[in-house]
Amino acid sequence: MSITLFSKKVLPVAGAVLLLLSFQAPSFSQQRQNIRIAVEGAFPPFNFLDANRELQGFDVELAKALCDAGKLDCEFVIQEWTAMIPDLIKKRYDAIVSSMSMSAERRAKVAFTRRYYDSPSILVKRKDVQALSADLKDLAGLKLGVTAATSQEEYAKRFLSGVETTVFHASPDLYKGLADGTVDVILEDKLAIYDWLANTRAGACCEFTGSDIKNDEFFGEGAGIAVRLDDTQLLQILDTALDEIKANGKYDEINAKYFPFSIQ
Repeated sequence: MSITLFSKKVLPVAGAVLLLLSFQAPSFSQQRQNIRIAVEGAFPPFNFLDANRELQGFDVELAKALCDAGKLDCEFVIQEWTAMIPDLIKKRYDAIVSSMSMSAERRAKVAFTRRYYDSPSILVKRKDVQALSADLKDLAGLKLGVTAATSQEEYAKRFLSGVETTVFHASPDLYKGLADGTVDVILEDKLAIYDWLANTRAGACCEFTGSDIKNDEFFGEGAGIAVRLDDTQLLQILDTALDEIKANGKYDEINAKYFPFSIQ
């Protein structure tokens, strides 16, 4: 870059202003911001570790696409689920892209982007159990499973408190508990468990039962990307990037890789 040297003459006011403007630091939009993104890594097909211990899944590919569109330099952090929001608030990372539903309780603690996918919750039963609805009389005498620190756990506490319930530490433990008969039925995010039911040997034991369960108070308006409440600049960048990848077809490309139907 060439640099022009000026004489010691006094510059006209207009010229001085132009000179100062020309030497200002580049705007934020011209810089690449470094951010850290938390992902659980135990929630296939949305986020999981492959045989090489590399992060894969819908959430991960979407996050990478957003980083490209938003001109962000992103580093992924594998984070245990129950500490996701507390550690975001403590600034151990800057965003959560890990299929987090936007419930009212979470909105009080963090800010969310617009929805990047939507999925109802649903009951999943062993095939040797009769068809069920999310009604206490249907679930009487059965053992229910949920995952700790999830919207499904909170929903079960409110509406299914009369059912014997086991709380599992993480989703893989929940699915194993259903497959091995520790519990008879589980309450889970429909898209999250789809891959296990459709594409694993263990999942052949079980099936969806009853209608989709939707409740904005518990399950929010879908999954969003969480940032700290005061990080409005990053929130705007991510929302703009999300609009861009939906408009240019990148979102649909990622969607089709994991699901035979749209999850927008």
